[in-house]
Amino acid sequence: MITFRRHLPTDVRAATLADRPALIAALASAFIDDPAMAWIYPDRARRPAQLLRFFDLITGADARLDLAHVAVASNGDIVGATLWRPPGHAQMPTSALIAALPRMVTTFGFALPRSLGLMGAMDREHDQRPHWYLQFIGVIPQAQGLGLGGALLKAGIDRADLDGTSACYLETATPANVGLYQSRGFAVRNQWQHGDGPAFWSMWKAASD
Repeated sequence: MITFRRHLPTDVRAATLADRPALIAALASAFIDDPAMAWIYPDRARRPAQLLRFFDLITGADARLDLAHVAVASNGDIVGATLWRPPGHAQMPTSALIAALPRMVTTFGFALPRSLGLMGAMDREHDQRPHWYLQFIGVIPQAQGLGLGGALLKAGIDRADLDGTSACYLETATPANVGLYQSRGFAVRNQWQHGDGPAFWSMWKAASD
């Protein structure tokens, strides 16, 4: 078992299909106390298994792990990950959403109406200018506070800077993360809330000059 404060993760790299199980596990662990996930899955005892199914659904339906990055510890464990969507693909097409509905019923259960409502609100609030969309970023609790979130974020921004549309967009429901993103060049675009769910901050990073 790695001691993170003595043996820092040494690599942030592009994800591969073989990383998918470990990537799912890392994101499920990272989001265990995320306000949005806690609102969707209010039973904390059941939330770990629910989050595994959730990220299995996200990575399976999306099939875009070539746009993901992972943080790998010095013992070989994946301890963090990002999932990005490229310009023009921020929202899931209606056809893909319909195709995914059977798995969504299994994944969300009675929370499906609440989840679909939140997805609709996110789509309405989403910036329509061309951009890279940071859908998820997370580091397992044991490795948080070591700069890995910033390193993962930088890897995605650097990749976005390589194309002609390097603006980036994200949402967060974690107030403490707003400052991290601002330190990386993001600015708050707006703050919003869906029903009795948590507050969200939509944030935008303009294309580099």
